[in-house]
Amino acid sequence: MNKKALQIPNAPAPIGPYSQAILANGMLFISGQCPINTKTGLLEMETIESATHLVMSNIEKLLHAAEMDFTNIVKCSIFLKDLGDFQKVNAVYATYFDSVPPSRETVEVARLPLDATIEISCIAMKS
Repeated sequence: MNKKALQIPNAPAPIGPYSQAILANGMLFISGQCPINTKTGLLEMETIESATHLVMSNIEKLLHAAEMDFTNIVKCSIFLKDLGDFQKVNAVYATYFDSVPPSRETVEVARLPLDATIEISCIAMKS
């Protein structure tokens, strides 16, 4: 198996023993991304909408590192601290998918790393 770890260029290292993304045989497995500003390394959660945009921006950077984009995503998992934010997150999330959105689940969790309000992981495939 051809397996390569990817990281957002110039971003802080992951906060644990994992890779930000693994590219293996044309499939990209992106670890859960929290709303961390890649330039400062700080969590930014002013609103759930801005946090969602930041998470999606981090996902986009990892997709680009693998020469992919949002059209390559086939599966997403969204973890929310408060499921009451579901509609707000959906409104932002939908703007990143022009045609067929990926399969997905959204779950409320008791706690996320760094006490983030949202975390999203995904799987993408080269066509």
